[in-house]
Amino acid sequence: MPINLMTTISGSMLEDYFPAGWDLEAIDACCSRPPETIAKRERWWNKEFKPLSCESLEDFDVKLGHEIAHEIAAAHDAKKPIAFILPVGPMGMYKWAVYFLKEWGVSCGHVHGFNMDEWSDSAGKTLPAKDSGSFQNAMEQAFYTPLGSLTVPKKQRHYATKKELPTFGKQIRDLKKKGAKLVTVFGIGRACHIAFWEPHFADEYATLEDWKGAEYRIAAQLHPMTIEQNAITSFKSRTTLVPTRANTVGPGLFLQSDKIIGGCDGALGRGMMWQGMSLWATLHHKPTPWIPSTFMPTLPGKLFFLQELAGPLEADCN
Repeated sequence: MPINLMTTISGSMLEDYFPAGWDLEAIDACCSRPPETIAKRERWWNKEFKPLSCESLEDFDVKLGHEIAHEIAAAHDAKKPIAFILPVGPMGMYKWAVYFLKEWGVSCGHVHGFNMDEWSDSAGKTLPAKDSGSFQNAMEQAFYTPLGSLTVPKKQRHYATKKELPTFGKQIRDLKKKGAKLVTVFGIGRACHIAFWEPHFADEYATLEDWKGAEYRIAAQLHPMTIEQNAITSFKSRTTLVPTRANTVGPGLFLQSDKIIGGCDGALGRGMMWQGMSLWATLHHKPTPWIPSTFMPTLPGKLFFLQELAGPLEADCN
């Protein structure tokens, strides 16, 4: 018998740690596949969905940035509005989106940006807009401000505050009625969330349709895996700075996307990574609300990932 998580979890401190609907054996089976099979199509993938590997972080950032800029430019040429659901993580693509838009001289007056989530307290109150840890501050610094005179009008920048988040759905539907395309840009969490829509939320919905219809959540309770992921990726390892709750869009919004642009860049150097398992589960586990990211391949678009994340996902002591 192998000695691993599945064979030793009984009676351990991790026994009730993972989301209740996770089949650890099934997730492990996805992760055990050969790296060269990571892009092998599954029957549930959208015919216009494809994963694309990137050899370096620089390639990854440029390709995502170009994809975002191309969508903005195409909508500009078509004289139509465009709506984006935007993440803070990954982030490196924004400087390249800015670069291409400036090079092409494309004004973003037709762009409507909806940030997908924001840290909050237990009542849904979010961090101050200029706080260094706030997603609003990050977006302003990385994307909107560098665009200069070409930038998105302030009234068309929307953040996941307690007051505004509940209005996202109507605003997006109204834009779609005017011919707007909805594009969701996203990363994939350690617990396979999209935005901060966590796997354990699945237990609260009677049907898949109910789960798919949920547009947002205020003061969502985050999974411990998410807390530790963000301690590593955004808070310099300082877990004590990470809030345990956030406001977030739900599948009722991101699953309405006309196109998705995803990115997995979770390699840490020296052979270490945090996102390999999440990437493999997203692509090759059958869709389930217990693994929210598994629904993204059912939509048209692209998922860019660092080739390193394909593995092999085998032990390598660092």
